[in-house]
Amino acid sequence: MDSQEKSLEQTMENEKNVEVTPNEATAQKEQVETTDNAAEAENASGQRKVYKTKAEVVERIKEIAHAEEIPQKDEVDYLKTVFYKLHFAEREADMKAYLDAGGDPAAYQVKPDENENAFKAEMTIIKERRAKQFEEQEKLKQENLKKKLDIIEKIKNMATSPEEANKSYQEFKQLQQEWKEIKMVPAENANELWRNYQLYVEQFYDLLKLNSEAREYDFKKNLEIKTKLCEAAEKLADEDDVISAFHQLQELHQEYRESGPVAKELREGIWARFKAASTVINKKHQQHFEDIRAKEEDNLNKKTELCEKVEAIAKEENKTSADWENHTKQIIEIQTEWKTIGFAPQKMNVKIFERFRAACDDFFGRKSAYFTQMKKEFTENAEKKKALVEKAQALKDSTEWKATSDKLIALQKEWKTIGMVPKKYGDQLWNDFLAACNHFFEARNAANAGARNEEHANLDKKKAVVEKLKALLENPVDDTQAEVRKLTEEYNSIGHVPYKEKDKIFNEYHEVLDKIFKELNISTARRRLNNFKINLKNVAKRGEDALDNERTRLQRRAEQMKQEIQTYENNLGFLNASSKKGNSLIDEMNRKVQKLKDDLELIKQKIKAIDSEEK
Repeated sequence: MDSQEKSLEQTMENEKNVEVTPNEATAQKEQVETTDNAAEAENASGQRKVYKTKAEVVERIKEIAHAEEIPQKDEVDYLKTVFYKLHFAEREADMKAYLDAGGDPAAYQVKPDENENAFKAEMTIIKERRAKQFEEQEKLKQENLKKKLDIIEKIKNMATSPEEANKSYQEFKQLQQEWKEIKMVPAENANELWRNYQLYVEQFYDLLKLNSEAREYDFKKNLEIKTKLCEAAEKLADEDDVISAFHQLQELHQEYRESGPVAKELREGIWARFKAASTVINKKHQQHFEDIRAKEEDNLNKKTELCEKVEAIAKEENKTSADWENHTKQIIEIQTEWKTIGFAPQKMNVKIFERFRAACDDFFGRKSAYFTQMKKEFTENAEKKKALVEKAQALKDSTEWKATSDKLIALQKEWKTIGMVPKKYGDQLWNDFLAACNHFFEARNAANAGARNEEHANLDKKKAVVEKLKALLENPVDDTQAEVRKLTEEYNSIGHVPYKEKDKIFNEYHEVLDKIFKELNISTARRRLNNFKINLKNVAKRGEDALDNERTRLQRRAEQMKQEIQTYENNLGFLNASSKKGNSLIDEMNRKVQKLKDDLELIKQKIKAIDSEEK
C-alpha cells in the first residue's frame, strides 16, 4: 500500500469527527435508505410538498406503496409525521367541539377514522416491500463480495512477475472494469476489500513493463479523471442544498476510489486537493445539522414556555362564564402560536406535545363540567321562574288590592333571588311575569285613583310645612323650639304622599330640620329623644299595651347593646397596640364602644320617657 492509500485511510478516520465519513460503506448504505437527519433537513428547509388534509397524504402513500420503484424512507417518514400531525389536530378539534357543546368528558369516545385505517394498511405494504428489498440487497451484497474477492485473487495472481504483468494487462483492464460495475457489498467488509484491491492493483502497476508512452498515457488518463472529480467536489461548495451536496460527494468518493492510479509524484497532491474539497462539504453538512439541532432546542424552549402559560391559566379560578371565555380565548391564542413553532428534538417532541395537550385537556374538561352544571342550574332556574309566572298570572285579576299587592311584591323579590336562565327562555318568562304584574297594578291604580289625589294633597301639605320650617330657619322667633315641635307634629300627622315623591320630601324635611337643630345647638341625641317624645303621644293613643310593647322592645335593645359593649371591651384586651395598624384598630373600636354607650344612654332616656307617660 503506497502513501496515497495510507493517507486516504487516515483521512477517513479523522473525518469521522467532522460528520459522516465518505466511504464505500456509507455510500452503499445510503443507496438503501436516506438518513433521518436528511429527511428532517428537507422538511425543515421547506422543500417538501405541503399536505393540507389526511386524504392527500393517504393518496400519496398509496402511490408510493404500489409504485414500481422502491419506497424511499425519508419521504415515507415525512408523510407519516404529517399524517399524524393532521390526525391529532383533527381529533383535538373534534373533542373541543364536543366539550364546548356541553358533552361529558368521561363519555367522549374517539370516532373511527377511515383515513387512518387506510394509511396503516398502505404503511404495512410499504414495510413489507422494504423488508423484502433489504433481504434482496443483503443477498446481492454477499454475491458482490464474492465477485470482488475473486477479482482481487485474480489480480494478485497476475502481479507475480513483470512478465506475467505484461501478458495479463488486457485481462487486468477488464477486471478493473468489472470491479467498477460491481456496486454494493456488506458495509463491514467494504474498507478491507477496498484496501486489498488497491494493494494488488498498485503491485500490478509496479511490475508492469509496458513502454513508457503507454504507461504515461494510462497515468495521464487517470489524472484527468481524478482532476475532474476534484473540480466536481470543489464546485459542490456552491450548492445551496447541503444535503444534496453531501450525497453527491459520496458518489464522487466512490468514483475516486474506482479510478486508477496516477504517477507516484502526483498521488499525494491530487488526493490532498480532493480531501480539502471534501472537508468543506463535510463541515457544511455538520453545521447544517447543528443549526437544525439549535433551532429544535429553541423550539423546545418556546413550547415549554407555552406549556407553562397554559398550566398557569388552567390553575386560575373561574368564577363566572366570562372568566371561562376569557381564559378560553387566551388558550386558543396560545394553541395558534404553538402551531407556528417547528419540531422540538426528536426525543422530546412527543413528550412536550403530550404535556401541552394534557394542560389544554384539563382546562377544557373543567370548562365543560362547569357549563354542564350551569346548564343544569339554568334549567332549574327556568322552572322556578315559570312557577312564579303561573302564580302571578293566577293573581292578576284579583281585586284584593292590599293582600294581592303584598303577594306580587313578594313574588318580585323572590324572582330577583333566582339566578340566570338561557336568554331565549329568560326574555319570554320575564315578559310574561311583568305583564301579569302590570295587569294587576294598573287595575289597582285605576281603582285607587281617588287615593292618589289624596296623596298629592298630602304632598302639598308637607311641602307647606317644609316651607314654614325654612322660613323659621331664616327668621327665628322667641320660642323657636316650640314652634319647631308644633310643625314637626303637624308634618307627622299628614298621611301618605305619592311613592315617587316620598324620599324627596322626606330628605328635604330632614335637611331643614338638621339645619334648625344645628342653629339651636341641640345635640343629635336630644333631638332624637324629642322626636321620640313627640311620637310617643301617638303611641299612647293606641293604649297602654302599645307603650308596654315599645318599652319591652327598648329594653331588649338595651340588653343587646350591653352585650355588644362587653364583647368589644373584651376584644380590646387582646389587641396589641405596638403597631400603627394596631393603634388605628383600637381607636376605631373605642369609637364604636363610645357610640354604643351614647345610644344606650339615649334608650334609657326613652324608657324613662315611657315611664313618665304611663304615670
